[in-house]
Amino acid sequence: MHPSPHDPSRRGVLSLATTAALTAALGGLPAFTASAAPADRPAEVPLPADAARERLWWQAPGDEGSLIEQGLPVGNGRIGALASNDPGRELLLITDATMWTGGLNDTLDQDGQFPYGRGDFGSFTLLARLTVDIPDHDLGAVDGYRRTLDLAQGLVTSSYVRSGVTYRREMYASHPDDVIVLHFTQSGGGRYTGSITLTGTHGEQPDTAGSFGAALPNGLRYGAAVEARGTGGRVTVRGTRVDFAGCKDLTVVVCAGTDYAPDAAAGFRDPSVDPERLARTKARAAAAVPADALRRTHVADYRALYGRFGLSLGTSSADQRALDTWERLHARARDAEPDPELEAAYLQFGRYLMISGSRDSLPLGLQGLWLDGNDPDWMGDYHTDINIQMNYWMADRTGLSSCFDALADYCLAQLPAWTDVTRRRFDDPRNRFRNTSGRTAGWAVAFSTNPYGGSGWWWHPAGNAWLCTTLWEHYEYTGSRAYLEKIYPLLKGACEFWEARLLTVTLPGTSKEVLVDDHDWSPEHGPQDARGITYAQEVVWTLFGNFCTAAAALGRDRAFADTVAALRRKLYLPEVSPTTGWLQEWMSPDNLGETTHRHLSPLINLFPGDRIRPDGSTPADLVAGATALLTARGMENFGWANAWRGACWARLKNAENAYRVIVNNLRPSTDGRNGTASNLFDIYEAERGRGIFQIDANFGTPAAMVEMLLYSRPGHIELLPALPDAWAASGRIEGVPARGGFEVDLRWRDGKPSRVTVRSVGGRTTTVAHGGRTRQITLRPGASVTIDGLAR
Repeated sequence: MHPSPHDPSRRGVLSLATTAALTAALGGLPAFTASAAPADRPAEVPLPADAARERLWWQAPGDEGSLIEQGLPVGNGRIGALASNDPGRELLLITDATMWTGGLNDTLDQDGQFPYGRGDFGSFTLLARLTVDIPDHDLGAVDGYRRTLDLAQGLVTSSYVRSGVTYRREMYASHPDDVIVLHFTQSGGGRYTGSITLTGTHGEQPDTAGSFGAALPNGLRYGAAVEARGTGGRVTVRGTRVDFAGCKDLTVVVCAGTDYAPDAAAGFRDPSVDPERLARTKARAAAAVPADALRRTHVADYRALYGRFGLSLGTSSADQRALDTWERLHARARDAEPDPELEAAYLQFGRYLMISGSRDSLPLGLQGLWLDGNDPDWMGDYHTDINIQMNYWMADRTGLSSCFDALADYCLAQLPAWTDVTRRRFDDPRNRFRNTSGRTAGWAVAFSTNPYGGSGWWWHPAGNAWLCTTLWEHYEYTGSRAYLEKIYPLLKGACEFWEARLLTVTLPGTSKEVLVDDHDWSPEHGPQDARGITYAQEVVWTLFGNFCTAAAALGRDRAFADTVAALRRKLYLPEVSPTTGWLQEWMSPDNLGETTHRHLSPLINLFPGDRIRPDGSTPADLVAGATALLTARGMENFGWANAWRGACWARLKNAENAYRVIVNNLRPSTDGRNGTASNLFDIYEAERGRGIFQIDANFGTPAAMVEMLLYSRPGHIELLPALPDAWAASGRIEGVPARGGFEVDLRWRDGKPSRVTVRSVGGRTTTVAHGGRTRQITLRPGASVTIDGLAR
């Protein structure tokens, strides 16, 4: 029997107790808590003149049986929903980011690896279903149906005409009020009559209309509530249903949550929270606010994030604009004509998902915040060998740094359990990835993690280093000392793990001794007992360098930093194979895996790292070997794999290849094939005829697009490094962050910068480059400069 997720061993509790200071360092805690209503509700919210370009629209509602491909997502970073927008039967599939089964999962299988199932590791699941039935508004009885996702305001709308009356509904998830809102209006003298039903998805038996509460087998308590207000009619409770009749307009407010808390010592529970009662309280409070005020409050809050970044990749044709979103995707694939406004909207859709899915709660997993059932593939978990990292490549690059906090806070909350389980389980003699040294220190994770400190699938030794380098990159953008202090325990613990793990070997044919990773697997192919895999060597090299920089900046652990620096100097770094001409993935001249494999793990220091640079600072043979390996991997793969390829081609300044793989991701997915669904979710063809929604490409593709327009590292900003012909005529990108503490506004024409403004958001000195020309700038924090003379 596996231990209860909220009953860790006494030894584990004692070790967790030593991390009180770490827990206190957490920023926004992902918990369902009481909060005051917004004190100020704006009177108006201005919009940019070109906001219409950022509206996606469809001519049909989402089918209840295909909401993962057709439903429109809303979310406030904690709760979310997929909506059908059906005139006669509105369906919302409601999630809370913490609605997870499973637990600590620290009992190993016979092979020394973790169990990986819904009953032990656990799964992300739905919390509730909400239906609003309006019997006389069936789709066949209405005309002029249209639904819209307004990216500029964070609103989903649908409208139609029935018997000469125009009906309209609007939906959003408010972060300030912590609720989902549906507002039904009409013009022309119509009325709404129907019913509202709120149900659970785990066999709950509500005994009253409007709310329910229950607990999962793992002890997680959860609840949901709905409130309705109408004018000109009546709203009544009938058993477990809420009826409305003769209403000129109707406001429906939903809230839901769990008693999850980011505290390993408390078993990841907050016993003071009564989820059903709290959901009722929040729903009632929001329902008492006028609908227009609720909407303005939401839009102002959303715009404060969304409006930080602007983008134009050119102008689409009138014919393209006349098509709905699904038709435009088909036309783009069929005609092979660039549709720059659609491509820009795809990037902005990724930002909409980030704002909607990653605020004050758990981070975005394989399906983000959106589900269509309780059995998501791979449990909807956090995969640590590309997927969770890719989910957050976009945040800093597109002005959404605050949305990154969910990932950092998650890692910090899990660290006590990760450390304890690593100490007790990693060197199990059955674990084929164990340390030959017989020593274990620090922390490690598996390829899959859950929110209870639990791991699943197989141990993933290099996963800790990749998580840390992802966390570090956020520091390079923000320069926040407080953030660096917060993540420092993660960096140090990962270095301690690798100090205990690295082996000394002598390179064949030489007397040179180097340090290499122990028995390991290059995700997710090839031998499982290889030493010195390129992926691990590269990411650990980066981790060690980042830790030494952090220790110096914070004035901590000088002796340990010296030890880590010495280890780094002895690390084996990969070579180019004399057999294939590729950068070696293993310490072998031979390719030991799949030539066109989806993962680009050995290229981790081409992107997202940047040790391999095509600017003359990296040996030419290494750049050529990385290019040859990337070429061999191919241009056709799953969405997230294409996104990674696009970012790598952007780093190599090959604009047309980068653009090609991005456009591959925009091809419409039909019959489960790889591509973009009608609602713009990325679909992964798991097997013939069956597609899976994985959200990573929805974030990785926008990150690659930004990399094509601006590359940065601390001390260096390069403009338009991989601008494709399709976007070259004219365009702009505004508010794009650059590593080192800067922000850039860039306009271009005929493939060259026409106006560049650089602002300091904490950085002081950097070099701005384009086409072989450079300009060094020095700014005070808060100051800006406009640069001319970079274009040839």
